[in-house]
Amino acid sequence: MDKKQVQQRVLKDGKPLSLDLFTWDEGTKTFSSKMNGLVLDFKGISYCTFNAGSYCTFYTGYNCTFKTGYDCTFDTGSDCTFKTGYDCTFDTGYDCTFDTWSDCTFKTGYDCTFTCKKQCVVIRRDVYEIIEVSEGVTIKLNGYGIKGYEEVDKKYKLTFEGKEVEISKESAINLGLI
Repeated sequence: MDKKQVQQRVLKDGKPLSLDLFTWDEGTKTFSSKMNGLVLDFKGISYCTFNAGSYCTFYTGYNCTFKTGYDCTFDTGSDCTFKTGYDCTFDTGYDCTFDTWSDCTFKTGYDCTFTCKKQCVVIRRDVYEIIEVSEGVTIKLNGYGIKGYEEVDKKYKLTFEGKEVEISKESAINLGLI
């Protein structure tokens, strides 16, 4: 898909976004724009990366990655990763990863992982379960058809002699990093 084709899928105020207001890397399928209020219609298109502003709405396939501002809406497939601001709404498949600020609602399937700063709720469709995500806690939903979740120890990354190393929260505390 070239940049002109992408332009037809990205709307601002109901019109295609000007070509000079976004970049598209065809090789990595990465869309980037600092614009707010975009509607991105990538239904059926998977393995994309989106870097966008706030108040955006995304329709995508599966295995996409999102880094956005706040107050965005996502309607995606499975295996997606989200790093967003606050007040976002997610309607996704299973096996997604969310790292958000606050006031978010997640309608998901199973095997999803959440880290939320505060006031987030997960609505799990496969077993009809509602889970309030505690502030600062990372959880992973149980597998298909099994209610509940488990808390996941957050990993911390260090760079040591030019190599990135992951350590547990307990190790980070013992080293005085947190």
